[in-house]
Formats: sequence, structure tokens, C-alpha cells
Amino acid sequence: MTETISSIKSLLKQIDDISDIRLLEWRTDSRLGVQTALKSWDKHYSKLRQQEEAFQERFSFERHYWHQGITYIAGIDEVGRGPLAGPVIAAAVILPSDFHNIDVIDSKQLSAKKREELYHIIIEQAVSIGVGVVDAATIDDINIYQAAKLAMTKAVKDLAPEPEVLLIDAMSLDIPITQESLIKGDTLSNSIGAASIIAKVTRDRLMTEYSVIYPGYGFANNAGYGTKEHLDGLKKRGITPIHRQSFQPVHDQL
Repeated sequence: MTETISSIKSLLKQIDDISDIRLLEWRTDSRLGVQTALKSWDKHYSKLRQQEEAFQERFSFERHYWHQGITYIAGIDEVGRGPLAGPVIAAAVILPSDFHNIDVIDSKQLSAKKREELYHIIIEQAVSIGVGVVDAATIDDINIYQAAKLAMTKAVKDLAPEPEVLLIDAMSLDIPITQESLIKGDTLSNSIGAASIIAKVTRDRLMTEYSVIYPGYGFANNAGYGTKEHLDGLKKRGITPIHRQSFQPVHDQL
């Protein structure tokens, strides 16, 4: 009995191997609906293969060390340099060599929903995760660049076991551990990408909490960046304890 087009479409959703014998059989099926479904599957499969190849390429730095017998390689990234309010937060993540999720990449390329989904996966599967937080007052005291370095250093020190190698997004730290500074590292290393996701979700959640404590600035929506809602709130309500007083236009409100 000939399979229905609907049943073939359902079966295609379950196939992830291009060598599956059923694909060869269906390619000889003259029905337009079957051929259209196969074209859609081919396109989806091609996209997945490209994503898989890119994912494996993003493990090239880690793999270099894994092949030397080095196990604990931490990716490090920070978020929150640009906002007018809130802390700068860094994360350090040690992934196992068998970690596999092709969606892990720079958090800026992901939707909030996808970041939340991956956050839980990384939390569950990582060897270790460290988080470092530096508040607005300290940012004002030492400047944002030094504050970002401090947050990263705190994140590394929060790891257990201690990392043997650090892969850092565009930064070097004053820590006696072998390290590589990678420009746009969150797009080059899965470990750094994972760290960017942890840091971003952690900070966004914190800013949502601050939006309840300090209403009227839109912190849940703008994460402390200088949106119109935030700037209007700043003019009407003034400076909060989480504002960075060394940043313009916050400084103008002093």
C-alpha cells in the first residue's frame, strides 16, 4: 500500500540521516507533495549540517588543549559595559568535551527565549560555572574597563575545579593561568559563547528584579541601557543607587 503524503511528511520529521533508505525510495515518488516535502527536508538538513560544522569549528581552541590532555578550559565573557545602570556581570564556563548543542553561540545572536532555554542546558551540563558581579559604585570608582576585568577575575575564582586554560573575549586577566584573548571570542569559542549566555541571562534577570525595586525606568525592558523610557524616568525620578554616576547623562543629574 502506497504511503500517504501526510504520513511521509510525518516520517521525514523523524529522519536525521541522509543515508536513510526511505529517502531514496521517496525520491522516486512522482507525487508533487512528496517531492516538495523532500526539498523542504533537504533544505533543513543542509542548514543543520552547516550549523553542526560551525559548532565543531567553535570548539577548535578547546580541542587544541583537549588533545594535549588539558581538561579544564574556561570560556569567559561579560555583559553590561554600556548601560547607564546596573552592574557589569561576567561568567566563566568549563564545558565537557562531549558537550553538544549547536545553538550555543554569542548571546547577542539569540532571542531571549532561546537564551533562557540554553541557560538551563548549560547549567545542567557544564563541568563548572562561575559568575562575577561588580556594582555601579565600583564601576564609578575604578572605571568600566577595570570593572569588567574585575568581574571576569571574580568569575574565574568562582570556578571549581580551577581552570587550566582561559579563553577570554577580547581581554587578558592578571591571573597566573594560561590564557588566550580572542577578538569576538563569543563567536569563535563555544565555551565563551556559553559564558556570554550565562552572563546575559543572569544580568537580565537581575535588572528585571531592579525594575520592581525602582519602577519607572523600564529596567526589565532596557536592562539599564539609555532608552527613551529610561531617560524619561531619569529626568522625572532622578538617580537610583544602581545608576552609574560617572556615565553621561546620569552625571548631569547630580
